[in-house]
Amino acid sequence: MEIAQSREHAPLSHKEYNSGQEEEEKEAGSPHEALFLVLAYLPLFELLAMSEVCMSLRDAVEKDILPWLNIIVESTLNLRCCLMRILMKVASKAKRLRTWLINCAWISDRGLQRVIDKNPLSTRLYVPGCTGLTPNGVIRAVQKLSEHHHSLKRLQVNGIYNMKKEHLETLHHYLLTNQTKQQVQQKQRPLLYHNFRKFLAYRWEEFGRIIDVEICPRCSEARMVFDCPREECRSKREKYSLIDCRMCKFCIPRCEECGRCVKPEDLEVAVCTDTLCSDCWFQLSKCNFCNKPCCGQHADLQISSSGSSGWICGVCHDQFLTGSDDVGQ
Repeated sequence: MEIAQSREHAPLSHKEYNSGQEEEEKEAGSPHEALFLVLAYLPLFELLAMSEVCMSLRDAVEKDILPWLNIIVESTLNLRCCLMRILMKVASKAKRLRTWLINCAWISDRGLQRVIDKNPLSTRLYVPGCTGLTPNGVIRAVQKLSEHHHSLKRLQVNGIYNMKKEHLETLHHYLLTNQTKQQVQQKQRPLLYHNFRKFLAYRWEEFGRIIDVEICPRCSEARMVFDCPREECRSKREKYSLIDCRMCKFCIPRCEECGRCVKPEDLEVAVCTDTLCSDCWFQLSKCNFCNKPCCGQHADLQISSSGSSGWICGVCHDQFLTGSDDVGQ
């Protein structure tokens, strides 16, 4: 009798606990089949959270290959402890990873190397805005990914500090292991400023470039150098190989809407202080108070007016109409 009672109140063994969990899951019903179809499309944080829901989804997340082919670590995971814990968890799972996209300031050279060591077959490494990385740390990662003829095909390093010409030359040396410079140049598409802002970083390969930065002809800094869609600039480039306006955005102003180089006499300013050319400035609708337009990237600054047609920018609303009932957001 006492033995039976003691067994009744004793803690469950690991085997008994797991079998109990499985019975509970069966009683509750398996997840809908549609959930398994969306796993490959989930962002990283949601994918990891899904693996904690139940045993069926956990097994699906860990055994399915598709969700782990392209890993995107977004800037929202910017807490150091959270980021490194997630990266190490992902790195241990993603054995067949093709693309790493890390856009977090907390990632360090050591952390990146640990990720690369577990996934030496990755063919794309995108680390834009990772200000915690150093050029030498990136070079070590690229060198690791280029060993044993597993050549890295694409690289993004825009925003990493102190990147010099010699660093880029070293990176190009590893990236051009299996392809000649002439082959790469033949595949390149013009890089236009306004298009790139709307472009998804992990689709960088569609530009046909192996690395996103180069040495700017004017400032000699390692930055993204943009082409110009202006007809006269494009004609000069095609006929005479002139690159008067092919520079980084810090050396020559570019229109946020059309990407063209903007001459001083055509320079216009939007509500958001972004640069616009005269043509785009005239085409965009204006604020009823300051007569300034908003570029497409900052359309959220427009506040519609309930009493009249048109809109009012957020700056004028806060300065002149705060508390008024005539303006509705």
